[in-house]
Amino acid sequence: MKWAINPFFKPREDRTEESPADVEAAPASDSSSTSPSSSVEQSTQHGFKRPTERFTAYQLFYIFVLDGIGAMIVSGGINFAIAYGMYAHQDPVRKPIRLFMLPNTLAGDAGVTVLVQCVITWHIELLLVNWDLRKGAVRPIGFIPEPKNRLMRWFMFMDRPGPTHKLGSFLYWFWFFASQLARSVLISAIFFPFIWGPSVGFLTIHGTWRGDDWYFNREWTPQIFKLLQGGILGLLSTPPMVIFWLTRCGWALKNNEARYGER
Repeated sequence: MKWAINPFFKPREDRTEESPADVEAAPASDSSSTSPSSSVEQSTQHGFKRPTERFTAYQLFYIFVLDGIGAMIVSGGINFAIAYGMYAHQDPVRKPIRLFMLPNTLAGDAGVTVLVQCVITWHIELLLVNWDLRKGAVRPIGFIPEPKNRLMRWFMFMDRPGPTHKLGSFLYWFWFFASQLARSVLISAIFFPFIWGPSVGFLTIHGTWRGDDWYFNREWTPQIFKLLQGGILGLLSTPPMVIFWLTRCGWALKNNEARYGER
């Protein structure tokens, strides 16, 4: 199915036929008729820069500072604000804040945070990184070899099974977001044990055991916990997502994927 020609960043009307596509793509039907070198050459005329043969200083700065540390600050701050709104005004008698037991379970909150934050971060990076690539603000990665494993090729949008759908149709948008959601949920599953387990361990240290569960004050343990969890998750999960799109774009430009995204 067609999941991109990135619908948010379509080529200008006067370049529709010659554009090399946007930053998610699958091979075009006529890709074999144009050499990879001519594809890369053409891409420089439409905003994309040449893929790099090694990490550049700016790529590393973009991946780990602008996006990694930037995501840590933003995610930590947002999670702190959400936690303050959720817990600071709870009635400690009727609705105590506990580790595992409802209605205010910090362990459950920690698990939901991993899932929701990974899904949101994935879609934000989909937009931001593709936008930066399209306008030439950052160069794609061109030195990572394409995967041969079937699952990795699916994950990296390398194969294109199934029918295509008309650009802009309901089915087009449905499968576009479904394909993004599937991958973001998979990423959350990968990070879940590395974030949730230590989170619960951290909370047992700072909670008070009262016979049936660990209990917490309304301030400031829940807020600081969410600040740290959101920040660490943002710092760890965002750079791989950025590398994903930089690498995928590099393959697309080298392989002349003129439709960059039929899935």
